[in-house]
Amino acid sequence: MATIKFQTLDRPKSPFTAFVLVNAVALVAGLAAALYMESRGHVVTGMTNQVVWGLPHVFAVFLIVSASGALNLASISSVFGREAYKPYARLSAVLAIALLAGGLAVLVLDLGRADRLAVAMTTYNFRSIFAWNVYLYTGFMAVVGAYLFAMTDRGVSKDARVVRALGTLAFVWRLVLTTGTGSIFGFLVAREAYHGPMMAPLFVAASLYYGLAFATLVLALMGAAAGAELVPDEMAGKFRGLLTIFALATAYFVAAHFLTKLYATADRPMVMFLLRDGGPYPLAFWGGEILLGTVGPLLILWRAGGRAADLRKLAAASALVLFGGLCQMYVFIVGGQAWPLDLFPGYRVSSSFYDGAINAYSPSLPEALLGIGGVALAMLIVALAVRTLPFLPKTGAARDAAGA
Repeated sequence: MATIKFQTLDRPKSPFTAFVLVNAVALVAGLAAALYMESRGHVVTGMTNQVVWGLPHVFAVFLIVSASGALNLASISSVFGREAYKPYARLSAVLAIALLAGGLAVLVLDLGRADRLAVAMTTYNFRSIFAWNVYLYTGFMAVVGAYLFAMTDRGVSKDARVVRALGTLAFVWRLVLTTGTGSIFGFLVAREAYHGPMMAPLFVAASLYYGLAFATLVLALMGAAAGAELVPDEMAGKFRGLLTIFALATAYFVAAHFLTKLYATADRPMVMFLLRDGGPYPLAFWGGEILLGTVGPLLILWRAGGRAADLRKLAAASALVLFGGLCQMYVFIVGGQAWPLDLFPGYRVSSSFYDGAINAYSPSLPEALLGIGGVALAMLIVALAVRTLPFLPKTGAARDAAGA
């Protein structure tokens, strides 16, 4: 197969300028919101002593999970030997690093005392999955960075064994990372909505779904900015097929998670709260996650053909996927905390301190701005990368790779 040539985004068109400006404004607003919450305290947020993970955590976990899946195009190319995906491998790796950086930025700024991060990085309790995640997140950036260097360096990239070895390591690492992120929730026994064996595979499936949606949107935007066809007809069809498979896989694990909970009599009230009786949480689940985030994209994908002209439909489906993903994380993270803790299973507890009470939470504007700022940071990293380094395939390179 002929060597694929890459390029920088030398003369971007107006959509790229608008993209950068919008994200720059969002990033500044997010930093201002973080400073506001830091100086005024959590009293200006919707978080309480009962709901301690609010909307910023929803965005942070969403971005971290998406980062793992964004690497999928590079993994398909290097690990599984699918040459048609090779033109997108570099951008895939950059997007993975950028999304993780955006998610971790939100996570750190939402801690309330960002300076205390040094304690988390120097004092470890290895019985806690949180301690392991410090290594998983930083290790992911290092491994993917080395993988990206191997793909871009002229000397190293000629040795396919080195690229494949680093690609395989990155592939395994991201699976472990996503499993660890899901296990944060799965191991929390006191939270009935989280605890369960389905959380780890559910997060792995969701990462593939969200990550590919991010990659599709970025490719569509970069194609418009470059005035070139980055996703030819055949690849549009491949993306369509992958998005369909990942949508069905994620829906399967969501169903398995709730059916497993329904099977346990003690968990049924909690499931009914999230799916029927919980006010905003059933609305976010059925309206956002299921209708807009699963059914809507599937309908668009099934009606879309494999033509490049239908890349806009794939981008529209991907936008719905990401909205549905945020709704999914909101239901799991915030809805799971809204349901009261069962501190003494099998016993009735009565006091005046929120025992058995549904915990209220209303996200504030600063929380929303901080979360959006994390997304903006990730997109600006990608924009800077494609403007300065050859991460985009040259016109016709993707078509040649797909047809080879």
